[in-house]
Amino acid sequence: MNARTRTALAALLALSTVALPTAQAAVATAPPSPSSYSCAAHPGGLDTEALCAALGSLPDSDTTAALVRVGGTDGTWRGSAGVHDLDSGRPADPQARFRAGSVTKVFTAAVVLQLAAERKVDLGAPARHYLPALIPAEYGAVTVRQLLNHTSGIPAADMPGDTVEEAYAHRFDVYRPENMVGNATAKTPEFAPGTQQHYLNINYTVLGLLIEKITGHAYAEEVSRRVLRPLRLQNTSYPGTDPRIKGPHNHGYQAFPRPDGTTELRDVTIWGQTEGYAAGDIISTTADLERFLRALFTGRVVPRTQLEEMFTLPGASVREYGSGAPASYSAGLSRIDLGGREVWGKTGSRYGYTSVIAATRDLSRTMVMNVGATDAKGGTMNSTEMALIVATFGAPST
Repeated sequence: MNARTRTALAALLALSTVALPTAQAAVATAPPSPSSYSCAAHPGGLDTEALCAALGSLPDSDTTAALVRVGGTDGTWRGSAGVHDLDSGRPADPQARFRAGSVTKVFTAAVVLQLAAERKVDLGAPARHYLPALIPAEYGAVTVRQLLNHTSGIPAADMPGDTVEEAYAHRFDVYRPENMVGNATAKTPEFAPGTQQHYLNINYTVLGLLIEKITGHAYAEEVSRRVLRPLRLQNTSYPGTDPRIKGPHNHGYQAFPRPDGTTELRDVTIWGQTEGYAAGDIISTTADLERFLRALFTGRVVPRTQLEEMFTLPGASVREYGSGAPASYSAGLSRIDLGGREVWGKTGSRYGYTSVIAATRDLSRTMVMNVGATDAKGGTMNSTEMALIVATFGAPST
């Protein structure tokens, strides 16, 4: 994949808020496993040859498994490849549950927009109006909308450690969202609200607490009541303080650098997710996420007036913090042009797993996938994930 493609995909594939050192390529210990997909020519115009090529060598040094669902009015395609776990080498379970990371933000944004439709939240009002004991006066001008589209200027909360090894040592730590917000808002703002865009989990941590304050219910309970149960997303859940993935799941592995320069693949399936909270702790399946994506885009989750917030970027004067690139995040989603199509979606990353939901607005082409990435929180993007996106939608438009 050429440099132009990688650069353009970066807007969609912003998988982590902290870049960690990239480990040397890890070598999977299991041979390629039996896979489930069809490479026959597709009447709907899907590039099945490219989709199959993206899965054909799994597991490899970057990816232990991949689960893919492509759909829309152009036709459907399903694929799974790789292994359930490296010890047994059993084929990956296509129905498996996985950590979907920042795809959680789409669910959070949907609930906030529902509350806006019910006139319980004013998106243009200061967040401090709803959370006066949590948001200090220095951040009193930050609006709910600015939290949704990452233009608040609130910096990230401090987390222990800067390396993957240090993160692993703290994998069972339990974080309270109020403490994370308190830590972040004790710092100086990165920029004046609404003037720049910086994609950070802290914005959605605040939104999770806002949902709790307005509804009087726990964040996970409210999302379940408003979204999961109505859509019958029976395999989607929030783990809370439980570090396990309950139900059928493929194992996740992370590459850890050794002192001698080689790399160790470590099973990171069991890992606490309280740091993610309303920004990144959801567990789901490709089938559930596909159902959610279609319901969302057709106005069955968020009323159409408020749904426009998800397809509206900040004004042209708002640039990305640090790089100066055009703002690419809306309320819960991000935009990229691929193969002449305007594609809206969200990526997510937790150690051992990366996920994508993406679609054209008219749902002529949709994609949901989960990839067992061995450097899911590193500074580079997973090669299988990139290949599947380009195979589904085409290369970035110039």
